[in-house]
Amino acid sequence: MQKRIGFIAFAALIGLAACDRGSDLERAIFGAAIGCAAGEVLEDGECISGAAVGAAAGALADDI
Repeated sequence: MQKRIGFIAFAALIGLAACDRGSDLERAIFGAAIGCAAGEVLEDGECISGAAVGAAAGALADDI
């Protein structure tokens, strides 16, 4: 279980590092995918809420 969480965290870090380019929609889609995966792993079945939070964070990533 710890290996999977570490891998997802590493993949999210690499993916979010590449988010300085592109549109808000592209960042929102990528954030939703990472949020869904994190929701499934961390909260067991919370893909939808994780995707919603991830999409919002991805869309606002360049505004922060």
